[in-house]
Formats: sequence, C-alpha cells, structure tokens
Amino acid sequence: MSLRVAILTDQPGWHGRELQRALRAFAVQTAFASLSDCRLDLQSARPGVRVPGFGAHEPDAVFVRSIEAGTFEQVTLRLSVLHALRELGVPVYNDARAIERSVDKSMTTFLLRRHGIPTLPTWVTERGSVARGVLMREAARRNELVVKPLFGSQGKGLQRLAAGSAIPAEDQVSGVWYLQRFLDCGEGNWHDWRVLVVGGRTVAAMLRRGRCWVTNVARGARVEAVEARGDLARFAIEAAAAVGADYAGVDLMRDASGRWFVLEVNSIPAWRGLQAVTPARIADALAGDLVSRYLHPSRIRLAPAQTR
Repeated sequence: MSLRVAILTDQPGWHGRELQRALRAFAVQTAFASLSDCRLDLQSARPGVRVPGFGAHEPDAVFVRSIEAGTFEQVTLRLSVLHALRELGVPVYNDARAIERSVDKSMTTFLLRRHGIPTLPTWVTERGSVARGVLMREAARRNELVVKPLFGSQGKGLQRLAAGSAIPAEDQVSGVWYLQRFLDCGEGNWHDWRVLVVGGRTVAAMLRRGRCWVTNVARGARVEAVEARGDLARFAIEAAAAVGADYAGVDLMRDASGRWFVLEVNSIPAWRGLQAVTPARIADALAGDLVSRYLHPSRIRLAPAQTR
C-alpha cells in the first residue's frame, strides 16, 4: 500500500507543487488540505483527526506548509490539530511545538540565549513605561532599536527607533513591545544571510541585499548564493535545533568585527527566492529528509522515473 502524505496549505502554489513532485519520486502519494478544514473527531470510539482526502484514517505523515491567519481561538484549534496528530503517532513536519517556539519571537530569543547562540540584545515587555526606559538608555549609548511584531513575517510592521523617537502606541504592537538593538550595516549596504537547515544540515544559503534596512525578499531584496560554512553554518544548525525544527530558514547578521548574530528562525519558510540562486533542489532535500527519518524504510521504494 502506498504511503500518503498530507501537505497542509491553503494555497498549494509553487511550493506545494514542488513538494508533490519531490515526494512522488519516493512513490509517496500526496493530497493538499487546508488546516482550517481538518477537524478533531471527538465522537468516535477512537478519537482521531480527520484530514480532507484521507477518509477515516490519518495520513502517514503531514507536511505543514502554511497555517492560515485567524482569531486566537482558530489558530489555537489548528495547532491543536497538529498536536493531536503527533499524539496519534503521525509525523508532523514541522510539528506544533517547533512552530509555536519559532513564531513567537520572544520564545525564539529565549531559546537562542538559553543555548548560548549569539543574538542581539533584546527586550520584551507589556509595559509602555519599561519600553520607553529601554529606548532612553539605548539612545544614551547611541544605539537605535527595532520594534517588531511578536508574531510577524516578511518584514511587516518593523520600525526603527532612535533618540527622540516615540515608542509605538499599545494598540500598534498588540500590547507587547518586542525591542531589539539595531545592527547598522552602513547606509546603502543593508544585508543579511538566510540559511536553510534541513534535518540538522545546511542545504542552501543566500546573502540578501535590501533596498532599505529591511532585507526580506518580499520587500525587494536582491539575493546571491553563498556557501554555508564555518560559524554561519554552525549557528544556523544550532538555532534550528534550539526550537526543535525539522527544517528552518535561519536569518543571521554580522557586525563590523565579524561576529555572527542569529536574528530569527522561520519554521514555515518559503524557499522560492533561495531556489533561484542554488542548484540544489530544495524540495528534494525536504522530501528526502521526511521520508528517511519518519517513514518506515521497508514501505518506501524509489519511483522508477524521477522527473526533474
């Protein structure tokens, strides 16, 4: 019987098609499903999770490609579905715990520091008076700060704060100020690195050069391939392990003295920009890691034709 993997995404798109192609090379069947359409079956004799396209049985594994935005209750339920799948013995790639740890920037920073991984000085508070005090002390040392949404991606909602700046209003930050020291690369020389870690090893890396100090590809950054080696590779691998991610996109910067800092760990990273500058087939690496580590080898056979 063929193995079946659910790719959880509300919009399959390019990433979904790449994963489907790569898994097909291992004779693994796939079906797309939106996490919001999955449900906990609490009425059967054996409580389970019902995933569209899989009938009364759970998939052999689940690849989490996206979690749709929603209310606090909706997102909690969707994460509960992922937790329940893991409780039922279904491999979830990445699982809910890794996603929760990385989507919350404060927890990511806590885990990086706890594991001795270098990251920038950071403060997080629900008190505006504390946030203003941090800004005043840092400004006195001629440091700028960046305020980031606790939950956010693609560079949205970032603000730079310098001496004389006012901290954003409480409703602009959803009641939590996450403040991180700004690392200045020099005017017109804004850049950082993104490293993709899969199964505890680096698969590809790129240097991103931004049009402004926000260097996300979604904000128009230019990218070029680099080799992940030395501390760049080591810190990326350690950061992915710190949050418990099977695969992760790790963002790093380097100061004028050459010291590396891990900024963020993405547990549901896009990789189209990275794929454009690397010959490695990223979806192949993801599929291969999922199959080799989580699906029983005796049930796997390579498809006779591996279409590239």
